[in-house]
Amino acid sequence: MSAVAAPAPARAAAGKPLPPVSYKAPIAYGAVAAVALLLFGILPASGRETAFTMFAPGENIQFSVPSKLTAIVLCLIALGLAAWSFQAARTRRKVGVWLPAVYAVVLVFALLTWAVAGKAQPLPLTSLLQGSLFLAVPLVFGALAGLVSERSGIINIAIEGQLLAGAFLAAVVATITSSAYVGLIAAPIAGALVSALLVVFAIKYVVDQIIVGVVLNVLVVGITSYLFSTVLRENSATLNAPERLPTLPIPLLSDIPVIGPVLFRQTILVYLMYVVVIVLQVLVFKSRWGLRMRAVGEHPKAADTVGIKVNRTRVWNTLLGGAIAGLGGAFFTVANGLAFGKEMTGGKGFIALAAMILGRWSPKGALAAALLFGFADNLQVVLGIIGTPIPSQIMLMTPYIVTIFAVAGLVGRVRAPAAEGVAYVK
Repeated sequence: MSAVAAPAPARAAAGKPLPPVSYKAPIAYGAVAAVALLLFGILPASGRETAFTMFAPGENIQFSVPSKLTAIVLCLIALGLAAWSFQAARTRRKVGVWLPAVYAVVLVFALLTWAVAGKAQPLPLTSLLQGSLFLAVPLVFGALAGLVSERSGIINIAIEGQLLAGAFLAAVVATITSSAYVGLIAAPIAGALVSALLVVFAIKYVVDQIIVGVVLNVLVVGITSYLFSTVLRENSATLNAPERLPTLPIPLLSDIPVIGPVLFRQTILVYLMYVVVIVLQVLVFKSRWGLRMRAVGEHPKAADTVGIKVNRTRVWNTLLGGAIAGLGGAFFTVANGLAFGKEMTGGKGFIALAAMILGRWSPKGALAAALLFGFADNLQVVLGIIGTPIPSQIMLMTPYIVTIFAVAGLVGRVRAPAAEGVAYVK
């Protein structure tokens, strides 16, 4: 399928309405690329060359590029893409997702080429991408949890609490049973229990869903912190020393250069993430269950008139969302082999909400947005190790800055389910 839609005259001749002309995206693309060109063209790089390394079967491939020249050329390519976007907007052509994706990749590589110039340690591209995918795991599960709940009309602000509860129970059960896999099974139960409280207050007692979500987050933080201080800390060897999920490389696929180690040399939790994203993408938009869920979230009264049990659908979908979020909570403990700590989720549930919104309440969109935030999170870690002229305080803020700008730039053009947050009383 072509990434560019039919020309405007052809659509007009066919009787289809013309899309409105908007230059917001081209202006934004051009402004960012121009600023990057000025910075990389004026500010001196710390070295003349930038070294990169990536994994290939049996060896690491290392190569170097001229730092400043490469960064400037990449910024010029970004300006060219901005010009293409402007022309597409002027002629009312619809540009596919390839343009923002290529634009982002070009500017990121321009930044990396300039920032890591002259460093003795090369930038490990494979490790950067592998770590980005791994750090995106809780964000993907959290975003999918919010998607399943909100598509049926229940606002799920309690994702942070569901992640934290899943991390807690996974650590305790994995330690008691001496099996990380059993802890992984226990994590969704904890998330579903938090969701059970959400549906009781939001559906049965018709309490404001946002308030309930915030209270549940505080409740889970309080309970887990209390149990950590009074029980886990005193019995850490027997209750809070989980084993780590082993890495499971997929034969043949894991040996593919660059993408093999990134996609197919991961833990079972990452492979479960692939499965959940694919299954939900199909079920939400291609199945009777998905149609009923979306109908309940868009027009519950109409869904009720055709025999769909609105509140029962909301209950089961919210419980399912909590279980998915709890599974993501296992990332913080058993996936890393770490003991549970107070508030160890660090606000990832709220970033997951941003990923859900940025992904337009779509599983594949949520995956893409979570990968963006995971990359930003891992980038500040990698650059902090290698060293960069960018101040460390700015590097620590990178994931949150990316989240704010991404949502602020796109949230105005997305629409939540119409009946989201609206209680249904028959």
